[in-house]
Amino acid sequence: MTIEAQHVSSQPRLHQTGSVIQEFGTVKQLPLGLSYEARMYSCQRLNKVLADTQILYGLYKKHHWLMRGATFHQLHLLLDKQAGEQLDLVDTLAERVQTLGGVAVADPRHVAEITSIPRPPDGVEEVPVMLSRLLKAHETILVDAREAAARVAELGDDGTNDLLVSQVVRTGEQQAWFLAEHLVDTPLVRA
Repeated sequence: MTIEAQHVSSQPRLHQTGSVIQEFGTVKQLPLGLSYEARMYSCQRLNKVLADTQILYGLYKKHHWLMRGATFHQLHLLLDKQAGEQLDLVDTLAERVQTLGGVAVADPRHVAEITSIPRPPDGVEEVPVMLSRLLKAHETILVDAREAAARVAELGDDGTNDLLVSQVVRTGEQQAWFLAEHLVDTPLVRA
């Protein structure tokens, strides 16, 4: 072997191609003590919640950036905080799908195909409309998460049930409460 042949190149191997090694919508076998049917169902439901949660995260960031009016600063900070909490849920949901042997929905174009949350206008809406849009998205996720939690519990998937109830539902309920309180008309105090 020549000295040149022994030289290791630091050149990246660019433009690689390959095959898909696991199709979306499939689950591989892992030693989790759960049936194929339970894992398949859980992954399907988790991917739906995951897609909607990714859209909700995007709505939070959009409205955070486009916030207007007298409550700008307070809502700007609140929406950014709640967006961060949704982003944490995105990661947790995706990792649960992977833990069950599935493939998490990740590409934004694929997410857009799966979500049931309507696309907002591209422009800036009035503040109460933005908050109402966030509340409707929360409600969509909460209804789906509760339904999914009940079914995965029947299938014996306690981990997915726990995630949906203790993280998705509880986070969503609290965030919806915080948003809804900004839509309350408070009377002026007259002396």
